[in-house]
Amino acid sequence: MSKNADIAKEFSRGADLMALLDENPFRVLATRKVARALEDLAESVELAAREHRLEAIAGIGKSSAEKIAEYLRTGHIAEFEILAGQVPSGVLEMLNISSVGVKTAYLLWKEAGITDIPSLQKALDAGTITGIKGFGEKKQATIRQNLAFMQTTSARIGLGYAHPLATEFVRMLQTIAGVTAVAYCGSLRRGKETVGDLDILIASDAPPAAAISDAIRRCPDVAEVVAAGETKITIRTRMGLQVDFRIVPPASWGAALQYFTGSKEHNVRLRQRAADRGMKLNEWGLFREQRVVAAVTEDAIYEALEMAWVCPEMREDHGEIELAAAMFETRAGRTPVIHDPRLAFIGNQIPPEWAAVEISDIRGDLHMHTTASDGHNSIAAMIAEAKTRGYQYIAITDHSKGQIQAGGLTVDRLMAHAREIRAVAATFDGITVLVGSEVDILADGSLDYPDEVLESLDWVVASPHSALSQEGDAATERLIRAAANPLVDVIGHPTGRLIAGRRGMEPDMQRVVLAAARSGTALEINAHDMRLDLRDVHAHLAVKAGVPLCIDTDAHQLTDFDKLAYGIGTARRAWARAENVLNTWPLERIKAWQKRRRSGDADFA
Repeated sequence: MSKNADIAKEFSRGADLMALLDENPFRVLATRKVARALEDLAESVELAAREHRLEAIAGIGKSSAEKIAEYLRTGHIAEFEILAGQVPSGVLEMLNISSVGVKTAYLLWKEAGITDIPSLQKALDAGTITGIKGFGEKKQATIRQNLAFMQTTSARIGLGYAHPLATEFVRMLQTIAGVTAVAYCGSLRRGKETVGDLDILIASDAPPAAAISDAIRRCPDVAEVVAAGETKITIRTRMGLQVDFRIVPPASWGAALQYFTGSKEHNVRLRQRAADRGMKLNEWGLFREQRVVAAVTEDAIYEALEMAWVCPEMREDHGEIELAAAMFETRAGRTPVIHDPRLAFIGNQIPPEWAAVEISDIRGDLHMHTTASDGHNSIAAMIAEAKTRGYQYIAITDHSKGQIQAGGLTVDRLMAHAREIRAVAATFDGITVLVGSEVDILADGSLDYPDEVLESLDWVVASPHSALSQEGDAATERLIRAAANPLVDVIGHPTGRLIAGRRGMEPDMQRVVLAAARSGTALEINAHDMRLDLRDVHAHLAVKAGVPLCIDTDAHQLTDFDKLAYGIGTARRAWARAENVLNTWPLERIKAWQKRRRSGDADFA
């Protein structure tokens, strides 16, 4: 298994320990930056260490590289263990409580002698936390409430719940008189695969706080109103998700939308960019002294900072600020000079804008199931739904024979199913239906059907469904072997993970992407909110390598077509444009690409 996540957690713990021991804040920040770099690293940290490339990773310097190498050798980092010996372990655990940050935990420890969650609970119940600056009854009530919440629910919520809920809140609030604009912000607008809370932004000249509060209270998902003021209302849903509703004047809409959307790191960089130009940026606007420079729209904020507009999903400080500045230079007729290695894949041709892929760019869905295997709807129903959504083509890809529990098709059943698909498709005009299969990639990388069967199909998705705890090297070779087969069009959900349910395989995706680039094989972003596989950092590797992405819903029922938006969000986080996504291409282009691959002698390297 890759150690990226484990080492990232170790550096995050180290940063918390340093902060609790009141060490240099710049050192704390640098340590957190290493943790984030490892979380976002698309390749195996072990491989980067073996090839002596750790220091080439943005955010990792010589000292941090040495600590990473130490962890890989010994399973721990001695410096962090020494720090841990100076802080009670329970103090670190208190940081898991929402509203208990490092400063709060430090004060509880040093001034109240509280060293763990049980002693904190006891002190709160007894009302004995007194004499500490900032720990009034309101602060204690908030901690008490969040502690109870933490003990009864998990921390993050998937998009399948959060996105429809946010969309419904937005729809409902738009109907209130006096409200001029509503949008969800935060990690949901950035397209992250899970969210910790929701931020809903509301614009109004004369904030109808009472009407907004009453409307929110009536929503069936609302379990509790935590706080209700003139400009901010906080509720908790029945699933335990906290939702903050913030009301701002229309004159500050763009500034607030930008502020509550960007990641902390993106926003810090923007505020610094503003300061470098003699301005100040906050949620109310961009100011030069007391004069408002920009505030009404996000576009105006970025323009005033000499940047092209950055799509919300890219606002993570992964190089998008440098890219947006370079695009601004291009639009101004100047030749930008880029030194950021993260942008090397773009080359010298900096576009005036980065048109990230949109739902409207998608021409078809190339992975779906019917009642022939484990789908809920007939062939005709799936075709009709796809046609209603304006698709030009689809592929019906029921499971192969190895998926017995999913009604996988034997060869004879597959042939009969193919005949039925062609017969039903002939009754529909204006849409092309490809006969396909989702073929299992077996543990050794071979496929569940022989090549002579695959040759009879119009479309082949090869996916791993079993042996998903396979070790890294074996998992890597398994996917590489499948990608090398010219009859495989796309590798489906390559790691087999289920978000918050199954870790899945952890192959070296750098090697898998390079293998796909050599063979010309596409890689899927499975748009189901429980999968989102490829994940964003791996999809970004594919974009950089020129490997086509295929955004599919893996639909098992008609409503699953709605999940396309989640896959689009992941692709946008990966900086994918329409040209990077195979199923935005006309069908003729896909067939030409497929013909080159299936000829067996095409060189895609």
